[in-house]
Amino acid sequence: MSFQIEINQRIVTVKLEKRKNIKHVYLRVLSPNIIEIKTNIYYTLYDAKILIEKKIDWIENSILRLEEKNISEDEFLYLGIRKKLEDYKIKNLDTFYKKEIVKYLPNLVDEYSKKMNLFPTSISYRKNKRTWGSCNYKNGLNFNILLMKFPIELMEYVVIHELAHIEHKNHSKNFWNLVEKYCPDYKQREKIFKSFL
Repeated sequence: MSFQIEINQRIVTVKLEKRKNIKHVYLRVLSPNIIEIKTNIYYTLYDAKILIEKKIDWIENSILRLEEKNISEDEFLYLGIRKKLEDYKIKNLDTFYKKEIVKYLPNLVDEYSKKMNLFPTSISYRKNKRTWGSCNYKNGLNFNILLMKFPIELMEYVVIHELAHIEHKNHSKNFWNLVEKYCPDYKQREKIFKSFL
């Protein structure tokens, strides 16, 4: 038995496999388009849909990780969507990301600076291995050009996080309260980033 759901504007097939000898429920993301649920014979379609709803953040996270791992040499991720290198005539992906990020980040920084009333002294971009963004003691912000791989809401979270560091140079309770004020679901967004580091 199978049914389809929509996740991040993508149709995903959920395969529900019921067996007599299974006591528990097992949920696996087999590919970006296929989810498998193995369970006992009494488990209903309704139960499966409720499980998907409860685990949606984990599912989205797993799909993103699979996208990242399964991307072929002639493809790249752009704002969470798989694209063909030849369609964009890209010779160097880092150069492309660096050029593209300036189309998005300054607008997000401007928007949230005004909302939060926190303004950086400068904005810079580079490819970092371990961080998505940083705020220095002079309140200059740096952003990882690889943010261009992810959906815009993840880029948005990094902007809010780094702007909050202008007011709080640590990860205190006050810092997280400020982040949460402008990004109530920040914990889910953070989990996605952590899975890639």
